[in-house]
Amino acid sequence: MVIHPEKKGIRALGVAESFRLGGMGRSVLAGVVMRSDLVIDGMGFGYATIGGDDATDGILRIYRALDRRDINVIMLGGAVISYYNVIDVDRIYGETGVPTLSITYRKSRGIGSIIRKRFPEGWQLKLELYRKLGRRRSIRLKTGHLVYARPAGMSEREAKRVLDKFVVEGGVPEPIRVARIAAKAALDSMGLWWAPPTPAP
Repeated sequence: MVIHPEKKGIRALGVAESFRLGGMGRSVLAGVVMRSDLVIDGMGFGYATIGGDDATDGILRIYRALDRRDINVIMLGGAVISYYNVIDVDRIYGETGVPTLSITYRKSRGIGSIIRKRFPEGWQLKLELYRKLGRRRSIRLKTGHLVYARPAGMSEREAKRVLDKFVVEGGVPEPIRVARIAAKAALDSMGLWWAPPTPAP
């Protein structure tokens, strides 16, 4: 799919997560389909294993379950989520055909040494996926905020135009902001459902 950021109406699938260490062992992934006029017209949920290697699969499951043919871009709230569960941005673009970009908000010196330290077994796969992400591109949004993006299937210029369509204030595009809220709400609800019963006095 070729993205046309100049079009008046495009749709983005924003994906974000929520998790708690020491909780259920999984993070909740939420996907929100939003038009560029900021109307929400779709939502889906999935999961990723905390510290695992299945975040990419979780995002692809959300995309496939939505069964949409009108999504023009996929926006990811980060490329390393759920306690070092690395997303393969190129794979998402390759399997969906939808231009994809991950967005972060802080400078980083890299996490290669952290991965080696925290995952003495199986760190090679994580490190390989992390290095595959390549360097981040800094993009100055129309709001003046700086974000760091890893695009696949689109140019840096196209990424900026797309982001500017979906950012209202600050640096977080609305599809990702709403997906964060949805993921946290789902996680909180699951905590209520799965909480162990209170012992009788």
